[in-house]
Amino acid sequence: MDNREILERFKNGSLDHRDAAALLGRTPPVLFTPPAPGVRPPEEPRGRDGYAVVGMGGRYPQAPDLESFWRNALAGHRTRGAAAAGRGKGSTGRPGHALDGIDEFDPEFFGLADEDGALTDPQERLFLETAWQTLENAGYVGARLDALVPAAGGGQRGVGVWVGASSGDYALLAAAHTSGDPHRAPRNGHWSLPDRLSRLLDLSGPSQAVDTGDSSFLTALHLAVASLRAGECAAALVGAVELRLHPARHTADGGEGVGVVLLRPLATAEADGDTVHAVLRTSSVGRPASDIAHGVTLCETKESVAAAVGDAGAAVGAAALTRAVLQLREGTRAPVADGESAQPWTEESPRRASVCVRGAGAVVARVVVEEYLPQGAEPAPGPVSSPGGEELVLLSAPSPAHLAATAARLATELRIRQPELGAVAHALRSGRAAMDCRLAVIAGTTARLAEALSLFAEDDDGARDDGAATTAQEAAAPVVRVVDLRPGRSDPWLLTGLPETRDYLAALWRTNRTEQLARLWLAGVDVCVAGEGPVASLPGTALLRRPLWIGRDG
Repeated sequence: MDNREILERFKNGSLDHRDAAALLGRTPPVLFTPPAPGVRPPEEPRGRDGYAVVGMGGRYPQAPDLESFWRNALAGHRTRGAAAAGRGKGSTGRPGHALDGIDEFDPEFFGLADEDGALTDPQERLFLETAWQTLENAGYVGARLDALVPAAGGGQRGVGVWVGASSGDYALLAAAHTSGDPHRAPRNGHWSLPDRLSRLLDLSGPSQAVDTGDSSFLTALHLAVASLRAGECAAALVGAVELRLHPARHTADGGEGVGVVLLRPLATAEADGDTVHAVLRTSSVGRPASDIAHGVTLCETKESVAAAVGDAGAAVGAAALTRAVLQLREGTRAPVADGESAQPWTEESPRRASVCVRGAGAVVARVVVEEYLPQGAEPAPGPVSSPGGEELVLLSAPSPAHLAATAARLATELRIRQPELGAVAHALRSGRAAMDCRLAVIAGTTARLAEALSLFAEDDDGARDDGAATTAQEAAAPVVRVVDLRPGRSDPWLLTGLPETRDYLAALWRTNRTEQLARLWLAGVDVCVAGEGPVASLPGTALLRRPLWIGRDG
């Protein structure tokens, strides 16, 4: 086989990056070792038995969201440049693949005081933000989260959390500012990353940190799949994060990033109307790198994402999986080598991709993902619409400023995408948390809802109380009513959570009593119920980040 044929086979996907490089004489080949006698590799799930990727989130160099990450991938964009500011002495100006704004955080959103926020490792803060956004993206904060009960039994909110992490620079940077006081030092240990989220959301599934170096994310994914298969959790939130904060770790190829996915059993996800981005078919840890699953036509590795994220440590697997899922979902193959361009994915469906990363101690972790084909699945029933096509839309946030910013984001998205109004209302009332600053609006079309939200956001930053109408009323748009329940006036009748209340609210939703529901919502009652039907993918609650770093004032 000559070099031309090797390159052709690499481009069409029949050779992965490592094997092609080996044949070209650049690295020693990785030989396949057959399984020991009597040992069989795990069988791949068949039919509707895979695991659906129902939510995704991430931040990568020069890509604050996954839309930007995908645009960079299609363009073959290289992100290496000067390190971002805000990291302390010795960081600015050193080349690398750095994230912007890692010194910024929104402690109020997560119920933290400024001092607690400053003491929290930025890796934990990044994971917390991205995990929350992923859950909101999937519609699993609020009533739908409550409805997740593991197959093996257990309480509500049966979500497991696995986080890959292999560095902890912030504790080293903070040592000079703590004066030996352990109460003023960041928590030392990766266990805190999944623990804080599990406690914040009262999740009942496993909560585990994983460190196998570069393969940390894929190893965490493998553990999560095993837990789902055993029925220990109804959904698995899997993430990884890497920040290079200490000057000693600032290298030319050093990378950073955070990525999170939410997994559910495919059949259950389809029945509940989840958005399925791709299907995870199999996972393994420690098997030979050349043992790839049947039908794989794309291989994503640490090398294939190097231009986008550099040497991103524990997060490199998250970037590689995200890139693979986006290519499967969009039906487009992103370029790998310089000079290539994005190409339509011409292989027959279902298309498959292998994601493989070698970690610490030569631990190889791999997953195989497949494009989602909904054929044969029964579509979930749509949400019930109110008479005349009007819908009650509920929105909430922790402060008036958060609420106004969230309304503005939602209005922009509604104008761009113009989703179906019923799906929007259903997503907001069943997949979001009920917070103290609340908004209620009854609208007949998506356009009218966007108009009302824009006017609300522009008027006084939403600083209104007691269910008063906004100036949207004078503009003949639907009336927006707002209340701030933070002074302690939430749910004065203590109705939330009672079985009788849940039955009553379900009846109100079933009979479309929108005015009564709106008044109860503004009085502090959590009127949101899980319901049925597809959940629209909508922008999450806005975060109002500001600089917050140990040793700094303000």
